[in-house]
Amino acid sequence: MIVAIIVLLVLIALYLYAIKGRTGHKELPALRGWFYAHRGLHSTGCPENSMAAFRAAKDHGYGIELDVHLMKDGNLAVIHDSSLKRTAGADVNIEDMTVSQLEQYRLEGTNEKIPLFSEVLELYQGQAPLIVELKVYKDNYAPLCEAACKMLDGYNGPYCIESFDPRCCDWLRRHRKEVIRGQLTENFLRTGGKYPWLLKFAMKHLLLNVFTRPDFIAYRFGDRKAISNTLCQKLWGVQSVAWTIRNKDDLNLAVKEDRLPIFENFIP
Repeated sequence: MIVAIIVLLVLIALYLYAIKGRTGHKELPALRGWFYAHRGLHSTGCPENSMAAFRAAKDHGYGIELDVHLMKDGNLAVIHDSSLKRTAGADVNIEDMTVSQLEQYRLEGTNEKIPLFSEVLELYQGQAPLIVELKVYKDNYAPLCEAACKMLDGYNGPYCIESFDPRCCDWLRRHRKEVIRGQLTENFLRTGGKYPWLLKFAMKHLLLNVFTRPDFIAYRFGDRKAISNTLCQKLWGVQSVAWTIRNKDDLNLAVKEDRLPIFENFIP
């Protein structure tokens, strides 16, 4: 009986150690106190992840969350899906394209083009913080991370980098310790996804934190009460981010719970 108790206590201690993140980043306070427009302040006629959506967010005094992909020519494009089918009606992948090819496509039937990451940085110029999500494609996490970091080296303003792929956080931990890094996740055991069951379990319970030690956890708002997310925030003091919030009541609740809110489809 005593042995069983000791084994249980050891397992609990190992679990708590595994989910620990990094705290005390000196630039993290600059990200607090802001509302973040998910893929920009998009609406009907103003497509997600478009320059129009980012200008609207900037004009309203919001930070933004945006999605970044690495293209074939090494440039970085801002779009959510790898495929352009949903957003631009074309059955091609952004990773197989070059900058010159972007001119052929428009977003959601408007005149808006697919932006380059450099264009968004030039627009914001440090006037509000950015949450940059890296979209890994076919294991390209290392060149994607490197390209994004090199571009952000010349950016004078608050930002952080997040990804669902824990390899991005691990790359940042090893190569760019100065960058605020975050782990995106949700209850994959409920929502599904492309990952194997064991990886879904580990990502839901933040067990990969032992390798990545993120500065923040960006958890789906509806899943935010997962025990590991709660312990990471309350026990270890790791910053919490909530996505995606779609009404003012949830926004107020997220702020009350000390979570950075990423919102869409309404004006806070």
